Amino acid sequence: MMSAICRCGLLSRVSKLHTSSTQVLRCGYVVPPQRRTPDIRLRVGHSAVTQTTVSMANKGRKRSVSGSRCLSSSTENGATRVKRVSIEGNIAVGKSTIARLMQSACPEWEVVAEPVSQWQHIENGTLQGPDASPQTTVSNLLQMMYQDPQRWSYTFQTFSCMSRLRTQLQPPQVHLLSSERTPVQVYERSIYSDRYIFALNMFELGCINSTEWAVYQDWHSLLVEQFGHQVELEGIIYLRAPPKKCMERLEHRGRAEEKGVKLDYLDKLHVQHEKWLVEKSTELHFEKLKQIPVLQLDASVEFQSDQEVQEEMIRKVSLCIALT
Repeated sequence: MMSAICRCGLLSRVSKLHTSSTQVLRCGYVVPPQRRTPDIRLRVGHSAVTQTTVSMANKGRKRSVSGSRCLSSSTENGATRVKRVSIEGNIAVGKSTIARLMQSACPEWEVVAEPVSQWQHIENGTLQGPDASPQTTVSNLLQMMYQDPQRWSYTFQTFSCMSRLRTQLQPPQVHLLSSERTPVQVYERSIYSDRYIFALNMFELGCINSTEWAVYQDWHSLLVEQFGHQVELEGIIYLRAPPKKCMERLEHRGRAEEKGVKLDYLDKLHVQHEKWLVEKSTELHFEKLKQIPVLQLDASVEFQSDQEVQEEMIRKVSLCIALT
């Protein structure tokens, strides 16, 4: 199993390769600089908005944001309009931490966690045990993929994508739909990063062969086209940090399945994120995905324990979500 992992590059050696004083902000107004502002830029296509000035037209109208009103109200065909945003970034970059902060910052945000537990606990059916009693067997597909990626990568990416699709199809919580403010669903990763980061990376590593890759892309495109606006995103939050920093956090959290993950693998995932969200060089197959605003947050800072940095991050996220 170890040799299989090394061939795919997962375990190979490193290669060369609340806001307390937020003022009312309006589109085009200057955002007062904070003392420790993370490196944040909002990109739409090839344009960028600096961290001190935010300006975005939204159907010819301007919107405002205040500390008590995180999001703008809007309707679509007379029904409540739900904004969908994904948090993207490398393994152990801090997605769960920023997700928890977002959940507590504004009641109109519903954070949908990455379905890792589903990957770790797949029931295979009921078998008869030695004592003639029924026993349910369970598989940890995440662990199986890391141990033998050439055998299990396609299976894992299929199940991973389907589980993400289910989360993106979940309707908002009832109390959000009754709110006067616009409800927002925030996902830890999405069906798009499943394809353009992880599945693509496994294909390039040789862990998914060309036939499997063709089949994966075919059904992925069909599902996206079939569900249409139900799975479309209106914004992406990209947590950006050096792979070495992610490696430190990965080792600190100690997830059993990730014990064999090497820096080289995180390097490759970082490159995939940069190509898609920064350089815009990844070949995308959905026109609307190409136009999604991307908010870059500097996740290399220790925001997990720094309340000042946390508040600044949430302030920027609040503003940018309001402007989508």
